[in-house]
Amino acid sequence: MASSQPEPPAQEADLFLMEGDPADAVAAARRAGVGRLVCAGIDPESSRRSIDLAQSLPEVFATAGMHPHTASELDDEGWQQIREMVAMPRVVAVGECGLDFYRMRSPREDQERAFGLHISLSRETELPVVVHVRDAWPAALRLLDEGSAERVVLHCFSGDASIATACAARGWFLSFAGNLTYPKNHHLREAAAATPLDQLLVETDSPFLAPQAIRGRDNSPANVVEVIREIATVRAISFEAVRDATSANARAAFNRLQ
Repeated sequence: MASSQPEPPAQEADLFLMEGDPADAVAAARRAGVGRLVCAGIDPESSRRSIDLAQSLPEVFATAGMHPHTASELDDEGWQQIREMVAMPRVVAVGECGLDFYRMRSPREDQERAFGLHISLSRETELPVVVHVRDAWPAALRLLDEGSAERVVLHCFSGDASIATACAARGWFLSFAGNLTYPKNHHLREAAAATPLDQLLVETDSPFLAPQAIRGRDNSPANVVEVIREIATVRAISFEAVRDATSANARAAFNRLQ
């Protein structure tokens, strides 16, 4: 990490969707103790914007991929662009990709096709695949298993403790966001408690999913410390223990962060 103090990376934040200068958000995160941020691409255009930010801000790294909402728009040209971007040194993961059967903004078959391509690219490049899953856990687990996915980061984890246990048994990383703090989300807190400490990650998904204390306002990467505090509470361990573990886990999950 950049300093001698333990620093929790914020995985992930869509800096290009935030109001104001991304450099200001990064500076605020740094003051909160956050050392690295991963800005997720959700289509070829946003992936390129994430890379541009990563090239201009040393604390920022990027991902490249196609979100399931727009999976039906993934053509040969767009996929070739994603493949080329993934080869760039500031890109640390394939994705955000996955399945979303809640909003169904792309047909199921298109989502599964695009997801399969990302899983294969993750194995080919030996980079983690950042996975979005909403109301699609059986299909997502099946496709990840069929694709022999090894390096998996489950972004903004939405499952319960039983799903968390099944994912952890496969060696995957589970990333929790600010919605962990929402009063009704008992299942997320149970999942965070059930996940092995060395497979936990934290994120903000900025500007979305602001923690309960500022719910309804735009989120920012600095607020990842609130996620760490909530995990520490549900696991009955110290803030520092969660901070140090998630920092080490981020380096293990995203090998190019080294």
